Amino acid sequence: MKIVRFSHNHHEQLGVLEGEEIRPLQGALDQLVPVPGAKPTPLKAARLLAPVVPGKIVAIGLNYRDHAAERGNKVPTEPLIFLKPSTCVIGPGDAIIYPPQTSNLHYEGELAVVIAKRARNVSRAQARSYVLGYTCLNDVTARDLQDHDVQFTRGKSFDTFAPIGPMIVTSIDPSDLAIETRLNGETRQHSRTSNLVFDCDYLISYVSQVMTLMPGDVITTGTPGGIGPMQVGDTVEVEIEGIGCLRNTIAAPA
Repeated sequence: MKIVRFSHNHHEQLGVLEGEEIRPLQGALDQLVPVPGAKPTPLKAARLLAPVVPGKIVAIGLNYRDHAAERGNKVPTEPLIFLKPSTCVIGPGDAIIYPPQTSNLHYEGELAVVIAKRARNVSRAQARSYVLGYTCLNDVTARDLQDHDVQFTRGKSFDTFAPIGPMIVTSIDPSDLAIETRLNGETRQHSRTSNLVFDCDYLISYVSQVMTLMPGDVITTGTPGGIGPMQVGDTVEVEIEGIGCLRNTIAAPA
């Protein structure tokens, strides 16, 4: 199932994308069902939004060996966790705002896991039963602020610093997917999720033993090597095999 969140006639709701139509859904994230009698919405008449509005984004750092190397770090022996606030979230086609506090804004294309139901102390074997599906996320980073500060919060947490989308795909195996980030059409990052140091199931289990994961929460799994700067006017695309392409532009503050 391809789950989208969309706006049509000033009304926002979840739906399942079927070809060129969206069928509205209702219910809890782990029990989504079609809205009885609802007519499908043509995709061309809808505006796709971020497919989920998470209570929290749990991000994992240095989870590809080539990225750890390009940052001059050792590969972690356990997952490196930091948080991004929900106010970072934007959807496909929305603008990433280049804040005046930074002069070195970077892309980080990542596979993200969306949680379907409350998860606490989940085993690795149980992990996938707590997953709604998988999507693309750009962990936008003010690199100079990240390097200046002791921890990552400021450099990772500006508004618009977590584009998510374009959809959540439920029936996909996340263990070996191609992931690519393009800047103005030029490939800058290219890897496979099989290169993750800690895979999705391990991360769900690990994080759930630290904090309770709630429906709609997102775990973003880290970025491959090839990070680099973006400028106002650039277009950045994160594409993951079987999920789709998340496309955003960079804009100056209003």
